Formats: sequence, structure tokens, C-alpha cells
Amino acid sequence: MAKKPKKYKLKTHKSTAKRFRMSGGGKVLRTKGGKTHFRRRRSTRAKQMLDKVLVVKKLSFIKRIKRLAPYMHKYKANPPA
Repeated sequence: MAKKPKKYKLKTHKSTAKRFRMSGGGKVLRTKGGKTHFRRRRSTRAKQMLDKVLVVKKLSFIKRIKRLAPYMHKYKANPPA
């Protein structure tokens, strides 16, 4: 009986997996940056705008994200808990 060729696991780029997640429909989502400090001088509305989740639209970015985090579509929470 011939040996099966070994299948290798791909390594996930951890910072990509933490920054992006996949929607139920397969869209790549991201949050806005700049939320860690210097928030006192921002208006309330500006701070609320940082809470929104955005869809990544540029195809080249989507391809790069999917290559860096190949198992992202398998998990609802990213990174998986």
C-alpha cells in the first residue's frame, strides 16, 4: 500500500487574524484604528465613529488577508477562543 503524501498546515499570521474577521457572507471586516490613547480631546461623535466595523473593499487587500490568515473563515470569533 502506497503512503499518502503528507498535508501540511499553513501558519496563520497572528496580527492579521487579530485585526480582521470574516462575516457570515464571506466579506472581510476590519475595525478602525487609533482607539488606544489621545481620546480625551476627541469629540464624542468622533469616538463613536471609531466603533464601526468596515468592509475591506480592495481586492488586493482581501487576497493578502486571506493568504495571511488561511483559516479565518472557519471561526466566528477571531482569534478562536
